[in-house]
Amino acid sequence: MANNGSSSRRGDGDVGATPSRWHFFRPTAGTPLAAAGSMSIRSVLNRLNSSVDASGTRPVVPLGHGDPTSSACFRTAPEAEDAVVDALRSRKHNGYSPTVGVPQARSAIAEYLSRDLPYELSPDDIYLTSGCVQAIEIMISVLAQPGANILLPRPGFPMYESRTTFSELEVRYFDLVPERGWEADLESVKAIADENTVAMLIINPSNPCGSVYSHDHLAQIAETAGELGILIIADEVYDHLAFGSKPFIPMGVFGKTVPVITLGAISKRWLVPGWRLGWIATCDPNGILKETKIDQSIQNYINITSDPATFIQGAVPQIIANTKEEYFNKILDLLRNSADLCYGKIKDIRGITCPHKPEGSMFVMAKLDLSFLDGFSDDIDFCCRLAKEESVIVLPGEVLYMLKLFCCCINLIRWKE
Repeated sequence: MANNGSSSRRGDGDVGATPSRWHFFRPTAGTPLAAAGSMSIRSVLNRLNSSVDASGTRPVVPLGHGDPTSSACFRTAPEAEDAVVDALRSRKHNGYSPTVGVPQARSAIAEYLSRDLPYELSPDDIYLTSGCVQAIEIMISVLAQPGANILLPRPGFPMYESRTTFSELEVRYFDLVPERGWEADLESVKAIADENTVAMLIINPSNPCGSVYSHDHLAQIAETAGELGILIIADEVYDHLAFGSKPFIPMGVFGKTVPVITLGAISKRWLVPGWRLGWIATCDPNGILKETKIDQSIQNYINITSDPATFIQGAVPQIIANTKEEYFNKILDLLRNSADLCYGKIKDIRGITCPHKPEGSMFVMAKLDLSFLDGFSDDIDFCCRLAKEESVIVLPGEVLYMLKLFCCCINLIRWKE
């Protein structure tokens, strides 16, 4: 049939008329998703990386992220690599895993964590996740009930604020005191908590402060949380990465004083963030989390989300059992030397100070005195200019909730190169 010109030619896949308007929404800046995404580390790093002069000859020095694999000095243990190969070749881990995780992996992690506790965790206390970030997502989602609020440390890891914003869970901040080794200001914790407060977050060893808490301070935190009737989320993804005078002590040691939910992963201690294997551990010998159905809520959420790769789960028992202590000691020596070098260099820079020498994790916080730094409006401006002029990427303190102080966060990973 001839075309009379009254309609345009349609392809074979064209069906029906074009609607007068589309019914799906256009995201706006005011939505929880837009707000959560804009305050993420990835969003800020994208902005900083876009500031780098693409025509420049300087290589980019990435000091604003926590991926140890960016430095050739930091690679995982051969035993961990062998464990993954063995798990793959066994052909036992090619299918779906149970939602809470492969039983052997849960048992291995329960045993691993129990080494440092005065009581034994059972495999039923362990829920496997796709890295520690998914563990954060699960716990914030579980606690995000109408009217509830959570206490977060300042400075802190931005993922918590992003997830609470997305879940519309109110955040209240308590300060960490740099002059006291970034200890929590427990008086401010008591002042901001109320009957709707459900939990407080402790990150130890600290990202981004590089601090490690003493037994006494952790005991004080536990007592404070117990008095307030709130649980503690203990982010211990940097567990055992303590290279100063204080050893790492898990918050779960105080599980008889207050219920503790520990978040962890193999990503940092074994230097494999891309393997995406994390966990939630309920450290609660008194059974309070069971009584209040928090454990069931975790299970319910895990039932509707994705699982970590089954073959990585299958490798976990061998990874934990076979990795030698010499490997961990080597990593601690590298981080200790990096911390010494970084701290010493910062002391020599006019206008930048380090309130506390790093003792753990892979980060250090530095304070900017803009009176010595002409032409800078704030820490974001400083970090963008540093990226543009020197191709060096560090995180501005604003993304770590440090709105009243001009700070930046620097990782220790590349200081040996």
